[in-house]
Amino acid sequence: MPNRPSTLICAAIGVLSLLAAMPARAAVEESTRIGGIDVVVWTPSAGGQRHLPVLLFSHALYLCPTQSRYLTRALADAGYLVVAPRHGDSSCSLSIEPGLSRWSAKPSPMWTEDDYRDRADDIRTVVDALPRDARYRDVADMGRLALAGHSLGGYTVLGLGGAWPSWRLPGVRAIVALTPYSLPFQRSDGLSRLSVPTMYQVGTLDPVFTMPIEQFAYDRTPAPKYLVEISWASHLAWTDLGMSGRDAIVEYATAFLDQYVKDEPEAAALKLARPGVSGYRRD
Repeated sequence: MPNRPSTLICAAIGVLSLLAAMPARAAVEESTRIGGIDVVVWTPSAGGQRHLPVLLFSHALYLCPTQSRYLTRALADAGYLVVAPRHGDSSCSLSIEPGLSRWSAKPSPMWTEDDYRDRADDIRTVVDALPRDARYRDVADMGRLALAGHSLGGYTVLGLGGAWPSWRLPGVRAIVALTPYSLPFQRSDGLSRLSVPTMYQVGTLDPVFTMPIEQFAYDRTPAPKYLVEISWASHLAWTDLGMSGRDAIVEYATAFLDQYVKDEPEAAALKLARPGVSGYRRD
């Protein structure tokens, strides 16, 4: 990944800023603050539900909490309380805003637990504050907690799962890493320290992120683990800019979370590759 935002990422920021203004069609969406952190929260469209499993979503570098509405909305309507904090590098405007956290200039093998620790701190703060927040304490079942993240958000949630030991977040039951930036963990072999079930999703048109997962990260990750390769999916397929593979992305993520967070029986989707999936591994 380049040391400055690529033209693609800059264009994505502009388009996503427009999509962010569009109302959600199903799950109820609210922009608010939890524990002093700006967040976007999705709850099931049925409303009035209590003791929902909680999913924290970490957005990609320079993008924003609403970048993947099609996915966060679908997971909320599958019965999850979805909370996406706005990290310090987030930009939902047409340009990279002054004062944002910047892409680390260090080569990825030289990254340490200090790189983007602020993202982990954001999620930890929200998790700690949710059960004390009068709006959510009867809605959030903190005993059923999961993490999901895209790109640098995937790096963030892998770190919280134990890939960076000092980041480890107690109580996490599952991690969904969506085409994550995994290179920083190769030198430290941090992925071997993951302590929760993990699903990786990658794309056939995203070799920069996909190859390290398929050639290193998946093998170093302890079981239970899953690797889903989405056909014709670029790096932005996991955002509202992408159209390829949405059904598969949602179906596999939901089935995985339902099994490991809700303790539901294994869904058919987790037993084999469905149409639109070019590669599937599970161990």
